[in-house]
Amino acid sequence: MTVAAPLAADPVSCAEFGYGLGRPDGILVLRYRSAARLAYGENRQDFLHQLYWSPEGMLSARHGQDTTFIGPDEAFWVHRAVTHEVHAADRQTLYRICLREVPAALDGLRAGAVGIDAEATRLVLALADPKYDEREAPEARRRIMAGLSPRSERADDRGSGGPGVAVTVAMALANDPGDPTRLDEWAERLHVSVKTLQRDFTREFGMSYSQWRTRLRLRASLTLMRTRPVSEVARRIGYASPSAFISAFVREYGYTPGRAAVMNHAEDDAGSPLPRPRPRR
Repeated sequence: MTVAAPLAADPVSCAEFGYGLGRPDGILVLRYRSAARLAYGENRQDFLHQLYWSPEGMLSARHGQDTTFIGPDEAFWVHRAVTHEVHAADRQTLYRICLREVPAALDGLRAGAVGIDAEATRLVLALADPKYDEREAPEARRRIMAGLSPRSERADDRGSGGPGVAVTVAMALANDPGDPTRLDEWAERLHVSVKTLQRDFTREFGMSYSQWRTRLRLRASLTLMRTRPVSEVARRIGYASPSAFISAFVREYGYTPGRAAVMNHAEDDAGSPLPRPRPRR
């Protein structure tokens, strides 16, 4: 697969939330919001280790000749003094977590995709709240570091070493969450069986194609609702009707899109993030 380098723009905003970063046990969270494609051009940070994560869509990250695609349940880890490049899609929020110590599970990893658990992502969002109690930051940092793990790569399932078929589909959907292409149509385009593509989605993202696409669409809706009515959001992310979108939204988050829109306005005023989806039973 050939991935063309997209045009990129500066972020609409960059907010800084620092907690004792001058000390080895400190942490800094930077929150970027983009209106167009956002790129962190090839760079190297010699003082801090960095972790890139977005709750809303896919990231592409390059280290050397290797390009990695990162889903919302993963992050991209970069050891200090390692050159790298990261790209985010348009209308996306990205968190850049800076550390001075290496998480134990990532010792020896210069750069690459890592797993990040739900509690760690919740705490990243909590730290990016101006009202967060600084006294709780050391424990939050410890828990975030404990919630990171190396992502196992299975080159035998990736042919020549390029992205798997599920990642190819995920990147296309990240650029257009409303794409109506069915799983069997993707399989036909990529010359694989439906079973193979479904299995690759489960392996890469821990969920089925339909579950991953629904979660991507609903996360995209959180950004779109800042400036667009619910009916337009539903259409743009691929729902046949506003009522179908509202039902899916409530199942995922536990509240209506109308309430989310009010919370979005409150976030713009106060800088506090929307809550994560409610835990699944």
